[in-house]
Amino acid sequence: MTKQTTDNSFKEEVLESSFPVLVDFWAPWCGPCRQLSPIIDEIAKEMENIIEVYKCNVDDNPETPSQYMVRGIPAMMIFKDGKLIDTKVGGLPKNALIEWINKTIG
Repeated sequence: MTKQTTDNSFKEEVLESSFPVLVDFWAPWCGPCRQLSPIIDEIAKEMENIIEVYKCNVDDNPETPSQYMVRGIPAMMIFKDGKLIDTKVGGLPKNALIEWINKTIG
């Protein structure tokens, strides 16, 4: 299941997670973000024992995207063992996202 993370909870939920974590940085006004959202939800459900999935609203939580230099959205970042491993910016088809996740968390 997709969860929400905030500037206040990011460290605990994402950086301190024992699982790899995918974070989708998005905003409600972003068309490509809205198109990607159901795909992210499907991936969260299908890969729930492999990776945790969070969404971070960049309008409500400006500190975290700024810290990770998010310049465009949607931006997806994979974190593992408290470190940023890889980033993808822009909408991707589901199969490409799953392939990227599997390759990145290996």
